Amino acid sequence: MSIENWSEEIMLVNLVKEPDLGNELQTVIGLVTSESKFDVVIDFSEVDILSSSSIAKLLKLRKVLKEKGNHLVISSVDAPTMRIFDMTGLNSVFDFVEDTFVALAGLQVTV
Repeated sequence: MSIENWSEEIMLVNLVKEPDLGNELQTVIGLVTSESKFDVVIDFSEVDILSSSSIAKLLKLRKVLKEKGNHLVISSVDAPTMRIFDMTGLNSVFDFVEDTFVALAGLQVTV
């Protein structure tokens, strides 16, 4: 995983595959809990499967960010992984963008 501060207000997270994905999401939750200024873009381009534990951590991350008035955008989700979000009904809970750079640009416009 790599975490970079794309700007003073936006954090970009490039996730890796399971089983490490859940631990990485927990790290991001810890970072945004202590820092109140970041919107987060999560790049899913390396993710090929999503466990229920990782989904729970994504929901927790979204909740923490929302409570602070920040946004979570998920980008570059492949079709099989997107079907998981569709089947669980979470496709309407999270904000999805096809491309990471589009997500970053969209957040910069709203910041």
